[in-house]
Amino acid sequence: MNRVRCLVLNAALGPLDYKVPEGMEVGPGHVVECPLGPRTIIGIVWESERLPGTEVPAEKLRPLRSILPVPPLSAPLRRLIEWTADYYVASLSSVARMALSSGGALKGPATITEYRLTGGMPERMTPQRHAAMEALEGEQATIRELAGIAGVSEGVLRGLVNQGVLEPVEVDCDRPFEQARPDFAQVDLSESQKIAADKLSEAVRQKKFAPYLLDGVTGSGKTETYFEPVAEALRMGRQVLVLLPEIALTENFLHRFEERFGVTPVLWHSSLKSTQRRRAWRNVASGDAQVVVGARSALFLPFRNLGFIVVDEAHETSFKQEDGVRYNARDVAVMRAHFEGIPVVLASATPALESLQMAESGVYAKLDLPSRFGGAELPEIDTIDLTEEKPPHGMWLAQRLIDGIAERLERKEQSLLFLNRRGYAPLTLCRNCGFRFQCPNCSAWLVEHRFTRRLACHHCGHETPSPAACPECGEPDCLVACGPGVERIADEVAERLPDARVFVATSDTLNSPGRAAEFIAQVEAGAIDVIVGTQLVTKGFHFPELTLVGVVDADLGLEGGDLRAGERTYQQVAQVAGRAGRGSKPGEVLIQTRHPEASVIAALAAGDRHAFYEAETEMRREAGAPPFGRWASIIISSEDEAEAREAARRIGDARPEVPDLMILGPAPAPMALLRGRYRYRLLMNARRSVQLQDVIRRWLSSIDHPPGVRVGVDVDPYSFV
Repeated sequence: MNRVRCLVLNAALGPLDYKVPEGMEVGPGHVVECPLGPRTIIGIVWESERLPGTEVPAEKLRPLRSILPVPPLSAPLRRLIEWTADYYVASLSSVARMALSSGGALKGPATITEYRLTGGMPERMTPQRHAAMEALEGEQATIRELAGIAGVSEGVLRGLVNQGVLEPVEVDCDRPFEQARPDFAQVDLSESQKIAADKLSEAVRQKKFAPYLLDGVTGSGKTETYFEPVAEALRMGRQVLVLLPEIALTENFLHRFEERFGVTPVLWHSSLKSTQRRRAWRNVASGDAQVVVGARSALFLPFRNLGFIVVDEAHETSFKQEDGVRYNARDVAVMRAHFEGIPVVLASATPALESLQMAESGVYAKLDLPSRFGGAELPEIDTIDLTEEKPPHGMWLAQRLIDGIAERLERKEQSLLFLNRRGYAPLTLCRNCGFRFQCPNCSAWLVEHRFTRRLACHHCGHETPSPAACPECGEPDCLVACGPGVERIADEVAERLPDARVFVATSDTLNSPGRAAEFIAQVEAGAIDVIVGTQLVTKGFHFPELTLVGVVDADLGLEGGDLRAGERTYQQVAQVAGRAGRGSKPGEVLIQTRHPEASVIAALAAGDRHAFYEAETEMRREAGAPPFGRWASIIISSEDEAEAREAARRIGDARPEVPDLMILGPAPAPMALLRGRYRYRLLMNARRSVQLQDVIRRWLSSIDHPPGVRVGVDVDPYSFV
């Protein structure tokens, strides 16, 4: 009798067996509808031998209901799902859910009715109608989506439809995207670019797994270099995946891609409308989507004919997912290329130590771009010792940095000030009674945002209006900001250099591709003199008139006991320094610090990357830290503090005795309260010989927890809060 085993998208159920109805042809990878009690659930047919389950007598099996009208998930994608679940100690179903991330895409071909402005005017103009018509210029979407864009109710828009101001348009949900042309534009590559591009293009033609590290200084033209193997893959009729760490970076990338290939690529990220996600998913699955540019979740899209993967800014910590399945997209991309049998390139000006180690051991082939493209020079770097060159009282910028900005203003050049701290100030307190504003859901202070006149938590998103008086003692006008955020630095620049046109660039102000495009256009048009930004502006942007970069507080990233604090600081400062002098004009970087002798700061000032990585490698080797050892953490959380503490104690008491494995904790996590949940943590440090995932699985499977307790595992953690 014909039976199949299905992986259903519910971790609590495990694999389930079903009968295949007569006349239905089904095989591994097919997405199917299965009965479960009175409900119908979605499952993926899987190889029985790879998915252990309980053998159910044939007469008890219920028949599958239907095969959904989408191509089956390929064997390489199924192997990737298995590997990710195994390596990151996650359930198969939670990983598989990422591959079926567009519910609408599973329903088969469809059309929808979208609406757009006709150019007509309503009989009666109201403020809401006027605002909606302004906001919807050039937009086409469903009524619900247009209401979200315009910030009005659906009723307002239906009124505009009745008045003929909005017209319906029938749209094929899955219409193909415009085709990219590999030979649309020819580019002149430098000799080192051409050598790297030729090697990557040859690897694409070979159709074999080959991991590369493209290590090029900022401004060396890494993007143009890997565009050549992208073009080669397109000539071969194969698909390409490019991963970017930030949505805000996509606008700049799209512009460069369109200049090279004549069209924009297919986008995949969390800000897409549901109809856009559906269209992208189905075009990827059919093979019609040629080049997909996306965030880390694009890794699990069901590509039909993948030929090349690029991970741009591969050192970026935002490639690591911090909740749900805690995977690192950089490493999973390499594994996807392995299962697909294709080349993958990790591109970065400041590669992660783990990537450099893989290159040194010969696992990755290393391609170097040692100089900037077109003869541009790397910027001069100098430090400002804040213990000697103290800023004026109540200020945060040393006079030398202000003088440097003033010089650029006279020369009609641009400056960038980097501080990785959003908002106006990291802490607000009452000068009368000392009351501090704390988040009710997290162990964190509320950050003042003066632009929006609100206090906000950067961990859970909780917001409250800035009060006129202290809620503790009732004293009016007594709140004082402690420390600087980017908004405060922008205010200081405006006060000390009143003629400067200042723009604050953070995830608050560049929270959509449209806003990012507007920002880029303003900078390129010379409408902005000084950019004050967070880590969002440290990478990807190319502004030829930007000749001065000031790092407001280089010591900020070195605070706390984070294993990668030194490396992260080095990467951020080196990346932001790389924004200076990318055109024909020379660049200068001024780094404000209280510890100019610290190894990270000294290496940055001397431009000696080799010395920094050598010292960092030795430190990691001695500590048994990645890449020489393994780290993992277990995070226990509950809304009830006593329940979380007791669950952590029970896990700690059951700890296994394993040679070469050290287990620390349980202890309250540094961020002991997060989003209303109390958190405890155990940290493991193991030699590479230890089968760490097997140890964790056996350890945790022997312990039951109350329903309110969550236990998460983070293999290769990046965040230690």
